[in-house]
Amino acid sequence: MPGRLTLLYQSHSPYARKVLVCAHELGLAERLDVVHHETSPTNRNDAVFAANPLGKVPVLLTSDAGALFDSTVICDYLDRLGGAGSLVPRDGPARYEALRLQALAQGLCDAGIALRWETVRRPEAQRYPPLAQGQAAKLLEAYDHLEGQAQFAGQVAAGQVTNDQVTIGQIALATALAWLEFRDMPDFRKRAPRLAAWHDAFCRRASMQATPYDGETQDGAPR
Repeated sequence: MPGRLTLLYQSHSPYARKVLVCAHELGLAERLDVVHHETSPTNRNDAVFAANPLGKVPVLLTSDAGALFDSTVICDYLDRLGGAGSLVPRDGPARYEALRLQALAQGLCDAGIALRWETVRRPEAQRYPPLAQGQAAKLLEAYDHLEGQAQFAGQVAAGQVTNDQVTIGQIALATALAWLEFRDMPDFRKRAPRLAAWHDAFCRRASMQATPYDGETQDGAPR
């Protein structure tokens, strides 16, 4: 069994937080050495590039499988290490429900990051409003889709969100929504109140309390 693991992390990355929340849920957090790294497409981090040719975090450094990236791969590795099937159901409809929800959550993060480039990070003269509008529309459509899922209201009513075992999909969604709120992206609360209630309940889990977002992206001059 692998010993200590090193997680190249970023305290304001939704993808990195998803990994760390998974580690907490699986009881593996104490085996991780978490090392914060600032990364950006315009701010090269040579230490991260040495482990991941894409220059992005999270990266998990392991003794048996080498450097693992991206978050989906890392979470699968941790799930197998912590007891296969704990967060990623082994088979059947439950497996694909969890993986589908994870994919939707990843898409929320991707759209939110793209929207930030067109509204905050790119120099104002280079921003393209129609692209920003298109990315915002993806977020709103996803909120509407999620609000229509009866499972969220049922889980809150039954107390399952704070007490029961969770899946990779739920972790991905909770960390994505928390990041969208952290970055002042289009608000999901008024548009999707049942989803907001689910999210608030999930954020009371110890794994979420232990991994708050913090910091700002450090962009630099392109090189």
